[in-house]
Amino acid sequence: MDGLLSRLADHADIEQMSIVMDRAIAELQKGFLTPDEIASSRAIMGLDRLLVDDRTYFVVESDGRIAGCGGWSRRATLYGSSATPGRDPALLNPDSDPARIRAMYTDPEFVRRGVGRLILRLCEDAARAEGFKMLELMATLSGAPLYRAFGFEPVENLTDSRGGAPVPLIKMRKAILPPQASNSASQ
Repeated sequence: MDGLLSRLADHADIEQMSIVMDRAIAELQKGFLTPDEIASSRAIMGLDRLLVDDRTYFVVESDGRIAGCGGWSRRATLYGSSATPGRDPALLNPDSDPARIRAMYTDPEFVRRGVGRLILRLCEDAARAEGFKMLELMATLSGAPLYRAFGFEPVENLTDSRGGAPVPLIKMRKAILPPQASNSASQ
């Protein structure tokens, strides 16, 4: 993760993050989805601006460029953009509900350089600090290997057809380890 800097995203980042998201959807899903499924995924994926407002969305930069972005949420919506139907902004209960990992994207030029792992670690640490005991996310087929490597387990396979063609997705969960256990597990 040398040369990677992380910070909270702000509204001034949205245009550049949107470019990264678009490139990631177009390029990184090619080996997993058909062109119709990739087009459909654009309708159900993207940035929920509430994550930026809630200060739970991160940008990772390398040499001044956005290499990736992603975040977590204390709200009920599991995935989707600000425009995706069915969003639920209700606050979760850290004692009984899993925090959500949301809108993870890596610029194709920066894959396999630790960008996704850095964002996941930042999200897990922040959710732990707010008392959450579990993380949950909705993985694309291209993202699932990263999440498995980070300790997430699949709990349900499903498809989302709201964008037209059915897009295969995997709901995944992970227990948030106490600080000492997570430090020794990452070494």
